[in-house]
Amino acid sequence: MQSKIQQAGTAIIEGTEFPVYKGTHGNEVIDIRNLTKVTGKFTFDPGFTSTASCESQITFIDGDEGMLLYRGYPIEQLAEQADFIETAYLLLEGELPTREECAKFRNDITYHTMVHEHFLKFFDGFRRDAHPMAIMCGAVGALSAFYHDSTDIHDPEARKIAVHRMIAKMPTIAAMAYKYTIGQPFVYPRNDLHYTENFMHMCFSVPAEDYEVNKTLASALDKIFILHMDHEQNASTSTVRLAGSSGANPFACIAAGIACLWGPAHGGANEAALNMLQEIGTVDRIPEYIAKAKDKSDPFRLMGFGHRVYKNYDPRAKVMQKASAEVLEAVGVKDPLLDVAKELEKIALEDEYFVEKKLYPNIDFYSGITLRALGFPRSMFTPLFALARTVGWIAQWREMLEDPNQKIGRPRQLYTGAAKRDFVPMDQR
Repeated sequence: MQSKIQQAGTAIIEGTEFPVYKGTHGNEVIDIRNLTKVTGKFTFDPGFTSTASCESQITFIDGDEGMLLYRGYPIEQLAEQADFIETAYLLLEGELPTREECAKFRNDITYHTMVHEHFLKFFDGFRRDAHPMAIMCGAVGALSAFYHDSTDIHDPEARKIAVHRMIAKMPTIAAMAYKYTIGQPFVYPRNDLHYTENFMHMCFSVPAEDYEVNKTLASALDKIFILHMDHEQNASTSTVRLAGSSGANPFACIAAGIACLWGPAHGGANEAALNMLQEIGTVDRIPEYIAKAKDKSDPFRLMGFGHRVYKNYDPRAKVMQKASAEVLEAVGVKDPLLDVAKELEKIALEDEYFVEKKLYPNIDFYSGITLRALGFPRSMFTPLFALARTVGWIAQWREMLEDPNQKIGRPRQLYTGAAKRDFVPMDQR
């Protein structure tokens, strides 16, 4: 990766000048790499909310404007006009593919979707009631044992093959995790189906009868995958980069990202939002829960509203709202939870309390309803997130390896434990 950092000035810290850099968009940053050497001090930044941990050219978020860009393109345009493979190519290569480039990339991904036949036996070691995310953590980590020929991170060709394998095999693994937990036989991938159609076929077809993928549903799921593909330096992406900074192989790094994503504060938020809508149940109970959300002494919180980064309407939520309606119409289901969601959104956007606190709906508010209508159980919501986010993870991993400023991650700390003391023999304690 060729650096595009531009110096914008200097900042004085304890009498010493430190360079200030600017990027294409976003806040300027103070380069404090020499801070400790010059001042003998560290910075204190829990959660790294004021720290730029890397230079990246992949994704940009403007939380105040409610904007998400993939390589400069607004997420709304990509979700409506591109498909998963085209968007994946964009994240990986930096530009939208030509027709020929897209066809070749699609072919490379399609012909890597099968997994080693011995890999199927790996699943027998899991309990039947295991959570699909638990299975995916183990299964993805195990890929390095089956495809060790693409674990040399210093070999460009091996890295390229690993990227293709990771993107191609994740739907197969996610579908296998789903089939395993419901006791159905695994379904092999088909090369005549597009990426998302193939995934739905592996999840919902059975040997006893023919299954035809609904194009409307596949299109909606494709949009969901694009919306979740990358999201700047979030917890799981930072985990993948941190693991990769040690020189770990790509399969191990993605397994680390899956483990981080499993946390309810990260990838499990859409499930929490769906649980909240089910708890509310009907439109007439919304005022009661609005009052509970405003009551500081009440532990209830509106799930699916507000975001760590967005202080405006989550741009992904607008696309998801439309996709939800399309899916529900296609499957012929009138989901009362969608009525609750729409009314709750309307009230919250007009209520002074939520407007003042900028608690706008985020993508999780609608994605749970949509995935349920598509036929996925709640336990599969986060695995689907991991499937989509794999593209972003692997793009960020590859960018990190090509960054000349990359170093092994080693955050510092503010130690507040016991002062230095001498050991006390047991008979004197």
